[in-house]
Formats: sequence, structure tokens, C-alpha cells
Amino acid sequence: MEAWGQQHGALPLLLEKPGRTRQEPPRRWHGQSVVRRVPVEYTDGRLDVADIRFLAVHSSQLAHQAAVTYAAAQAKEAAQVAEHIARVEARWFACASASAAAIAEYEGRGQGRRGRKPRPWRYHALHYQVEAVTQRQKRMQRGRPPKTEQPQDSIR
Repeated sequence: MEAWGQQHGALPLLLEKPGRTRQEPPRRWHGQSVVRRVPVEYTDGRLDVADIRFLAVHSSQLAHQAAVTYAAAQAKEAAQVAEHIARVEARWFACASASAAAIAEYEGRGQGRRGRKPRPWRYHALHYQVEAVTQRQKRMQRGRPPKTEQPQDSIR
């Protein structure tokens, strides 16, 4: 079918759909519909000759659709990774063992949720590390603190 399609220059219009918006041009698929008699083997082992319809579609018309779909999938996955990173950075832990358990859960070595197996990232290598962060605690009293008062820090 590929060699047959290359022999013909301009393929006739197979299908035309209007654009999704008024600004978008109509989508057109050029190709050829060909019926060929080919041998067919059925599930019960019986052999027969049947008419099969083949559609030869020019690949550049499908390339635009594939590129749009691929770009949308990449953007969706990038948003999922960014959302995961924001969720991980928003969590604070009081000790290193609790943060190590959370890292094991993120990497798919943990227990999972509601009895399901944990789902690690399949296509991305995400690296985690534990850092001790010192944060100044807020004073509970009103007004300016005395010069002799030391600021209170907490480590997370």
C-alpha cells in the first residue's frame, strides 16, 4: 500500500471537518480508499478470501495531530511534576526519620494509599534530600522585644 501511495501524486480528499473554532481552518485528510481481496484466517482456523478496505492517508496530515497531542501530553505531565514538587516542598517534618519515610513513599517504596500499591514516577527521575532548616519563631507578646531577649529558633 505504501508503494502504491507513493506512485500517486495528489491524493483525493477523504474527509473534511470544520475547525473547532471560527478562527481555526477546516481539517482535511487526503487519501485513497482501496478495496482488496485478501486471505483471512478466522479464529476457528478456517481460511477464506474477503474484501478488506484499506485507507491510504498522507502521513503529514496526521503529523500535525500527533504533534499537538504530544505537546499537550508533555504540558500535562510537566504540570503534574510541578504540582508534585510543590506538594513535596510544602510538607515540613519534625525529625529526619519522618522525612525519610515520606521520601520512601514518594519513591514508591512506601505503603501506598488505601490498600493500593504505591505508584512511583515512571518517566521522571526525581531526587529528594533532607535538609535541616532553621526558622525563627513568632513572638506571642505584642510590642517591641527587649534587647536582652534572644530570638527563638526552631529546626525543621
